[in-house]
Amino acid sequence: MIDLHYWPTPNGHKITLLLEEAGLSYRIIPVDIGRGEQFRPEFLAIAPNNRMPAIVDHEPADGGEPVSLFESGAILLYLADKTGQFIPDDLRGRAEVLQWLFWQVAGLGPMAGQNHHFANYAPERLPYAVDRYVNETNRLYGVLDQRLADRPFVAGEAYSIADMASYPWIVPHENQGQRLSDFPHLERWFRAIAARPATIRAYAVGEKYRRRDATVDEEARKVLFGQTAASLRR
Repeated sequence: MIDLHYWPTPNGHKITLLLEEAGLSYRIIPVDIGRGEQFRPEFLAIAPNNRMPAIVDHEPADGGEPVSLFESGAILLYLADKTGQFIPDDLRGRAEVLQWLFWQVAGLGPMAGQNHHFANYAPERLPYAVDRYVNETNRLYGVLDQRLADRPFVAGEAYSIADMASYPWIVPHENQGQRLSDFPHLERWFRAIAARPATIRAYAVGEKYRRRDATVDEEARKVLFGQTAASLRR
């Protein structure tokens, strides 16, 4: 059994995608990031960066004590290795997946995240910031589109954790100021992953926890966007 500390964000969806694809047993422990639950001591004990997702694997491959991990990319890699799925065994195939996994966690996620923030949540509209991150997101979509021009999935012929890492960050493309029709290879890939039964199940999990009122009130704004080192000590 795996405990998944989770909220339905792109990074949270990455992990449910893999868990559903692999058929692993897991239990959701909600972490309502808009209400500050990521600062609870029991969560910080496994996720010192106060960000979800995080997991606790109660049945690690070595048979020892439970293993806890934070950071979505590290969790994807750990679970892929645990199950022997969604990452190749050979040197070159593994390297191909890893470079695109790191491309997502270092580029697509952070840039799209800043795009969301300045376009939707900043207290005042800053045209330079909005343009900067919308344009960079557009560039990254273009990189992914070119990559998918001659292969069905990001790392080649097989669906992998590189795809699972990137897909949830493409789901909110309209909020990022992007049109999938501008990226035909990416759009084909996106539609194929959206139709996978495990993808449908993973997003259904998220709907159970998503607030029907999607607005960010003042309390949530302070929690999400007003954090400093003092936030960890309270």
